[in-house]
Amino acid sequence: MSAIDPAGPEEAVAASAARNRNWGRWGDDDVLGTLNFIDDAKRAHAARLVRRGAAFSLSQRFDMNGPQKGWRRRTNPVHTMLDTGVDAALGNQGFPHGIGGADDVIAMPLQCSTQWDGLGHIFDHGRAWNGRPAEKVVTSEGDQVTGIETAAAAITGRGVLLDVGRALGTDGELPDGFAITTEHLAATIARQGGTARVGRGDIVCVRTGQLTRARRDGWGDYAGGAAPGLSFTTADWLHDTEIAAVATDTWGFEVRPNEFDHAFQPLHQVAIPNIGLFIGEMWDLDALAADCASDGVYEFQLVAAPLPITGAVGSPVNPIALK
Repeated sequence: MSAIDPAGPEEAVAASAARNRNWGRWGDDDVLGTLNFIDDAKRAHAARLVRRGAAFSLSQRFDMNGPQKGWRRRTNPVHTMLDTGVDAALGNQGFPHGIGGADDVIAMPLQCSTQWDGLGHIFDHGRAWNGRPAEKVVTSEGDQVTGIETAAAAITGRGVLLDVGRALGTDGELPDGFAITTEHLAATIARQGGTARVGRGDIVCVRTGQLTRARRDGWGDYAGGAAPGLSFTTADWLHDTEIAAVATDTWGFEVRPNEFDHAFQPLHQVAIPNIGLFIGEMWDLDALAADCASDGVYEFQLVAAPLPITGAVGSPVNPIALK
């Protein structure tokens, strides 16, 4: 699909979903979707990419200074101390021989900062991944089939950074509303060279530079507002390249405002329930991008395991890139 009719989201989503649907590809009982593209050989290959031992955390901080503003009841994490050094010093903890300690608790929506969207996160006309009825998958007790815990050991492999912000933007940043097309992705890969090739089983990280801007100018509408991101027209590329997962430094992965007159996250509607693609959002790719630009190597081992929260449709994550 090379062009978009802004007035036709229903038709465009239906056509793209039909072209790119992976239902049944890995059997009727599948719960991993495109993560099936990461096999033992690909994990072993990824481990051999570590040459220097350099490590980069791709996570934002989980604290009250995050971007959330309450949309869909999403708030920033609330961190509370249960025991402190004050309690220990005052002898309030009741432990013997002078030992003391600190404990804490955190309350947070699972998708308030750096995170994965699981396969139970989005439905298409009442259907979840692999064609299952949404009401039989996610209930008040959580995702009964594709809960994020099913992917606990699966998301580690070859990571590839596509720094579109640095390749095509101004001072490393794309403007809000910039729709990244397949042609833009190809141009970025060509500019970055052979280590940026993308293929089966890869975990692709797309940097737009929006997080860089938000850190400089303030969060503003970072959580839910206008943003650069992937064009709806990249659905075929996401499917045909057979990547395992994709992550961006933006709140919503796809361009916002969306490219149709009246739509909400149409690329999610194709990618998650139809392609079976795991999507990462709000990843911090800046330090990794600076290193890749310095040494010209855009591939790395990526370890990005979700927390195995039973029945969750998403999970916080601290992705680690190793070069």
